[in-house]
Amino acid sequence: MVFSAVLNLKKLKQCQSNHRGCPLKILLVVFMIILSITYVTFHFYRQTENITLASGKIGDKINIPSSLANKKENPKLVNPSCTFFTCFDIYRCGIKGNQLAVYTYPLSRHKSIVSSENNHVTKEFHAILQAISASKYHTSNPEEACIFVPSVDMLQRDGKGHYLAHSLGNSQFSERGKNHLIFNLILDDPDRHDNIIDTSVGQAMIAGMGFTKNHYRRQFDLSLPVFSTLLQNFRRIKKTHSWLLISAQHNVNPDVIKDLLEMKALYSSEFQIFHPCVGPNKTDQSLRCTEHGTVKYPDILQISTFCLMVRGEKLGLSILLEALATKCIPVVIFDSIVMPFNEVLDWSRAVVFIREVDLLFSVNHLKKYSSKRIKELQIQGSWLYKRYFKSIQTITETTLDILADRIFPHSAKNYHYWNEPEHLNIVSPVFIPLTAPKNDGFTAVILTYDRVDTLFLLIEKLSKVPSLSKILVIWNNEYKRPPRLSKWPKIDKHIKVLQTEKNLLSNRFYPFDEIETEAILSIDDDIIMLTEDEIEFAFEVWREFPDRIVGFPSRTHIWDNRTNSWKYESEWMNHISMVLTGAAFYHKYWNYVYTVELPAVVREWVDNHMNCEDIAMNFLVSNVTGKAPIKVTAKKKFRCPECVNTEMLSADLKHMVERTQCINQFREVFGQLSLRSVEFRADPVLFKDDFPDKLKRFNDVGSL
Repeated sequence: MVFSAVLNLKKLKQCQSNHRGCPLKILLVVFMIILSITYVTFHFYRQTENITLASGKIGDKINIPSSLANKKENPKLVNPSCTFFTCFDIYRCGIKGNQLAVYTYPLSRHKSIVSSENNHVTKEFHAILQAISASKYHTSNPEEACIFVPSVDMLQRDGKGHYLAHSLGNSQFSERGKNHLIFNLILDDPDRHDNIIDTSVGQAMIAGMGFTKNHYRRQFDLSLPVFSTLLQNFRRIKKTHSWLLISAQHNVNPDVIKDLLEMKALYSSEFQIFHPCVGPNKTDQSLRCTEHGTVKYPDILQISTFCLMVRGEKLGLSILLEALATKCIPVVIFDSIVMPFNEVLDWSRAVVFIREVDLLFSVNHLKKYSSKRIKELQIQGSWLYKRYFKSIQTITETTLDILADRIFPHSAKNYHYWNEPEHLNIVSPVFIPLTAPKNDGFTAVILTYDRVDTLFLLIEKLSKVPSLSKILVIWNNEYKRPPRLSKWPKIDKHIKVLQTEKNLLSNRFYPFDEIETEAILSIDDDIIMLTEDEIEFAFEVWREFPDRIVGFPSRTHIWDNRTNSWKYESEWMNHISMVLTGAAFYHKYWNYVYTVELPAVVREWVDNHMNCEDIAMNFLVSNVTGKAPIKVTAKKKFRCPECVNTEMLSADLKHMVERTQCINQFREVFGQLSLRSVEFRADPVLFKDDFPDKLKRFNDVGSL
């Protein structure tokens, strides 16, 4: 074929010299050349393929089925776009009610593809399987399982990624690994502290160690600790010398070592480096060395108040659990690390976090810690270790507990359950902390339609409240665009404007992703009479009662003997049963409950009548908590919702009648009158007393 192409080239030259029939001949020659090249390329590819298959045959020690040997691996081992909503089938769950069902493939399943010589299972992976089988979540019926765990031991690699791929690809319950959980828990071998999986896992979740923020798929993967076998023989020692800070971990990044040596030169009496030994003791992980000799590890962790955990050559670091077990406070200087069980654990209560750029200043920073704060960190760290990390079994059980909370959020355990010792574990009727964090502000959610003037005045007032984090404007006018960005007030707080597709009152309670704080200030666009101090004080009160509605305009319900029904009452009385959401704080959790779990008939009534969304929210919160709302300050005069204004919904004469109807209809839907009456009001201390203003925190609080 190639020779023919050469001859045609000679004929082409003759054609050019004779100038007769050249166009047709030229096309014919070009066609023959292309055909020749195609044939040669294809023939070469087939020969190469045969050579590749011949050189890639599996040896006699491991008998891989032909279906696996011929199966091409996906070059993308882990799908980075997987989330709980895209790569997890929630509809497989719930067959056993609100009980998570986990199925583990039998080990015999893999005997056909793994020879007896390579079918060894580590005792640690066996402990994982045993913990799952002994847990309340285990099921022996794969048909009712929500999560599947392949029985391929990834704690020892040795090329077992092929068997994992075979397990995921050949199960009738696996749709490209969906709803499968792979344990990738490497032990404390310093040469294998990585989280690399050598095969494609498809849509499977990974419960592994050594995650960084760049590779961790939040709310999908689970970050586990590196379990240390050295802690099995751990013993208490008598302290002979106490360092403020020590570095004793393996695999310290070379770039970090230079900084550590500089720190030692600057703070020789407070900081010490215990490095891996060289020579005959190089492979002994229970020893560390200094210029003064050899010491036992992890015993030496007990002679320091703080223990460094810095970026290493490998991602997985066993120093974290070793420090917690010995009551040495971990100092994490590793910006991109994902802490174990970060989904539920508040590590700021047990660990000190310092930025990598501030490594050289870490000693000075740690000197500022009081003895009380050090004791708190030590107690919390020791408790976390005993409750969640003391064994492979407890780590596995905690992993399943987190998955159960993720899949069934309505019955999830709250913050106190995960982060408080048992003697302080206070159970809340809702799944939020009983006390909100101080360092988290609030998001002001303003529902508006077209009242731009009052809206802008309100935004300017809110921007001066110290705890305001963000303003979210819900533009409820689907026919008119909101003002241009240049028209909005220039404030130093972030403003986000969302235009809705339909004018619905329930839009104010939608759980928008833009709401990042725990606290929401729901406020109407014409509530411009509140002062900065009044709003800030209301937020402080809400922090003490985050499971309730806390706000300003209060109402109540009374029994009407004339109609033999309940009546909505807006007159000023000593008791209240509602705080209207035209100016009130509440936890963002209630937006989710209102949108997802509130009976649809209630939401439809609100949207059809353009009324009673605040009453519905009060019914909902009181029904779940069994608690009354809290009114703050004595202020009673508001322009909304019962003021006279032709632009307001409440100007309609039917408004008050409908609100009475709401109470009675909602009572029937809920099966009871959920509203709780209370004679209580929260006021700032000294706000009416004749004291100098500098002695009062909230000075600008009105009486009416």
